[in-house]
Amino acid sequence: MPQPEPPLSPASPRGEPAPAAARLARSAGLIGVATMMSRVLGLARDIVYAWLFGAGNQMDAFNVAFKIPNMVRDLFAEGAMSAAFVPAFTRALTQHGRNAAWRLGNLVITALLLVTGVIVVVGIAGAWPLVELVAHGFGAVPGKLELTVFLARLMFPFLTLVAVAVAFMGMLNSLRHFFLPALSPALFNVGAIAGALVLVPLAPRLGLPPVAGLALGTLLGGLLQAAVQWPALHRLGFRYRPLIDVHDPGLREVLLLMGPATIGLAAVQINVLVNVVLATGQGTGAVSWLQYAFRIMYLPIGLFGVSIATAAMPVLATLAVREDLGGMRQTVSSGLRMMLMLNVPATVGLVVLAEPIVSLLYERGSFTSADTPATAAALMFYAPGLLGYSAVKIASPSFYALRDTRTPVATSIMSVLLNVVLNLTLVRALGYRGLALGTALAALANAGVLLWLLRRRLGGLDGGRVLLAAVKIALASLAMAMAAHWGHAAIAARLPAGFAGRALALALAIGLAMAVLALAARVLRLEEFDQAMGRVMARVRRA
Repeated sequence: MPQPEPPLSPASPRGEPAPAAARLARSAGLIGVATMMSRVLGLARDIVYAWLFGAGNQMDAFNVAFKIPNMVRDLFAEGAMSAAFVPAFTRALTQHGRNAAWRLGNLVITALLLVTGVIVVVGIAGAWPLVELVAHGFGAVPGKLELTVFLARLMFPFLTLVAVAVAFMGMLNSLRHFFLPALSPALFNVGAIAGALVLVPLAPRLGLPPVAGLALGTLLGGLLQAAVQWPALHRLGFRYRPLIDVHDPGLREVLLLMGPATIGLAAVQINVLVNVVLATGQGTGAVSWLQYAFRIMYLPIGLFGVSIATAAMPVLATLAVREDLGGMRQTVSSGLRMMLMLNVPATVGLVVLAEPIVSLLYERGSFTSADTPATAAALMFYAPGLLGYSAVKIASPSFYALRDTRTPVATSIMSVLLNVVLNLTLVRALGYRGLALGTALAALANAGVLLWLLRRRLGGLDGGRVLLAAVKIALASLAMAMAAHWGHAAIAARLPAGFAGRALALALAIGLAMAVLALAARVLRLEEFDQAMGRVMARVRRA
């Protein structure tokens, strides 16, 4: 009988466990490179969309139609699937070896194919009432609701494609292969961009509306996202075999965790969906302005929040199996401090430079100068939610690694209810901008409650160290913000107003802001900044 394989825990060259901070920085840096490519391509995708369709009725229809399958995609890719599958797969790998883990992978993929297949069929059949429920405000514009239903039906099969891709991602992450899974969303964006550039002009010749090219590109992107990961899994020894065993304890653990995990990590997506429902009543363009702003904000979430959480998840799962609460506490604390160091300056930068960023990225083609301040306003109100979103991605998987599903579920429900109350209140005073602010405040509340409860569960989170780091980071970011604001105003006044002038003014302002941030971090002896910069420079030297 084959012996169980040893646990796959990171270690130093002498065989001693690597420090949590070094482990996370190393893995998060690798994930960050791939994620940056994916997020930049995602931003490029929206730039192409804005150039072709601006913030008009066709773009509003596509955004709402895609929101339904994309919400499930986000839950799977960065939420419930990872939170439920990665700990179970890691446990099987650690305790019983690779063959047992492969068997669990086959069981989970087969279950996903069956479940998502049913959802796709039901979704296509019931697309009309579903879209009418989400986008009732579109009924006031002739043909807009019908177009949204058509696009939703076209994109529903995306669910099955992304479910398989995420199962592949979970297995590779559990085996400490982070780069390719983090890169796979880039292939989705490649397919989406190809659909925009190639299929949009061809769609009218096929009797389809031009925006249908974006929907077809979405399906192509989902297929590429799964296909790019298969060769790596195959090399590691995985062979897919259709397998059903409802009594398998590993599968039952995944399925039992996925239900609560979906609810527990669904707050952001449900909140965004609530925004869509309310935004459809705010007139043409509101849905698209919010989407374009959210894409810019999502770049640092994906780069910093997701990469840190993805690197931490297998480590937390392994430590939970060993019942090493001290190790979990150190890992979570390290992840939080790294998240603050990266996301606080990003939040401040997005608020201060919102309008020049939006203008540079989107203002061309069908995206007019009137759309720029509207999108920038949404971005400014969304930005504070960066910290909440990223903290939740660290805190929630910690509870699931401890097999605690009730706590994230309860806090998520609280966050959703709070978001609904805030949005219904703020939309009356601030219009669509209130929807962005309500979402950000709800995300911060969700993160705060989760971290407070996790602190009690783990016996602390090195709170004094995290608080000291947060204060220093806030002071450094304030200095950076002043440099960015005054620097951009002074530089832009001396440069031409065209694209080249705007790009140079923004680049110089960001460079000045980063220099001030580095100087402030040095004065404040901010060790988290030194660690992050040391890791970046080491990667540059190796490259």
